[in-house]
Amino acid sequence: MDYKSMFSPKLIDLSVEATTEADVFQIVAAKLLEAGMVNEDYFDGITKREANFPTGLVTQHLNIALPHADPEFVKEAFVFICRLKSPVKCRQMGDNSEMEVENLFFLGIKDGKNQVGLLQVFMNLFMDEEFVQQFLAIDCPEMMYQFFIKSIES
Repeated sequence: MDYKSMFSPKLIDLSVEATTEADVFQIVAAKLLEAGMVNEDYFDGITKREANFPTGLVTQHLNIALPHADPEFVKEAFVFICRLKSPVKCRQMGDNSEMEVENLFFLGIKDGKNQVGLLQVFMNLFMDEEFVQQFLAIDCPEMMYQFFIKSIES
C-alpha cells in the first residue's frame, strides 16, 4: 500500500476551532464530504466507532488521535490532518481513560487489511522526538504535506 497517495494538501487544516471531539468530527466530516472522500453517513460512522473503539494515543512527545470509520463510509483512501486551536477531550485507545488532544489524523481506510500498517506508521513517526518537533513547527498545509510525504518511507 502506498500510504503517500492518501495525503493531500487540501486534506490538511491546521487551525480548526472546536470545543468538543464531536465538533471536530462534524467539521472534518463536512470537509471530507465536500472533497468527495466520504459518504453522507461518515459522521455517524466515525462517531459510533470512536465511542466503541477510542483512538487517542499518548506518546512520549505528543498526544494524538487517529479516528477512523469503517470502510463502508469511505469513498477514497485518505489521511486528513487536523490541528486544533485548543485541545479537546477524547479517550485513549486500549483503556478508555480521558486525555486531551490537539492533533488528530483522520484515517480513511478502504481496505481493512491496511489499517494496522497505517496505525503503525503513525505510531513510529510520533515516537521520534525530532519528527514531532518539526511537525509542531509547521503551520502551512503545503509544507505539512511535503513533510509527511518525505517522512513516510514507501
